[in-house]
Amino acid sequence: MKSPNPLTTDSEAPAQLDRRHLCKALLTVPLLVAVAPISTLAAFAPERKLSFYHTHTGEELSLVYHKNGNYIPQALKKINHYLRDFRCDAVHTIDPVLLDILHDLQQAAGNLNGTFEVISGYRSPETNRNLRQKSSGVAKSSLHMQGMAIDVRLEGTTTCQLRDLSMQMKRGGTGYYPSSNFVHLDTGRVRHW
Repeated sequence: MKSPNPLTTDSEAPAQLDRRHLCKALLTVPLLVAVAPISTLAAFAPERKLSFYHTHTGEELSLVYHKNGNYIPQALKKINHYLRDFRCDAVHTIDPVLLDILHDLQQAAGNLNGTFEVISGYRSPETNRNLRQKSSGVAKSSLHMQGMAIDVRLEGTTTCQLRDLSMQMKRGGTGYYPSSNFVHLDTGRVRHW
């Protein structure tokens, strides 16, 4: 005689086991998200959306730039134009990793509908030179000239909080300018000032 399988002796047992595994799995998902490093939040998003308001031009932009595991070329093109050097209308490719940093900061801040107020995106070498003559805070080899940096505020989140979250992420440079009320973010080496 075959020994009874404890999982199938009761007609209810398989259903209970399935519910138990389902409950356990459902409880594990939030735990994984809670313990996941901030640096990987974008990987969990089915789509990544950003909203911008440019403080110098008054232009607004809100769009999904990544969906189904892929960047959306047309959306990236719109972002490149939006973050152009408005002083001379020069457009440059913006590093998509910078967009993911913005997305992850927004998620980490719990400010899912906040708008990023853009102070500076791409800067042409000429604009960078001119700004450098007026301010010691402008780097000679600024990553703004490579489309790898942005100066922003996030509506509904203090710049101090934004700085702290960016420093926790450790995914590039973080500059804090409290008197001008903005944070510099870039995809260069991890550093802060």
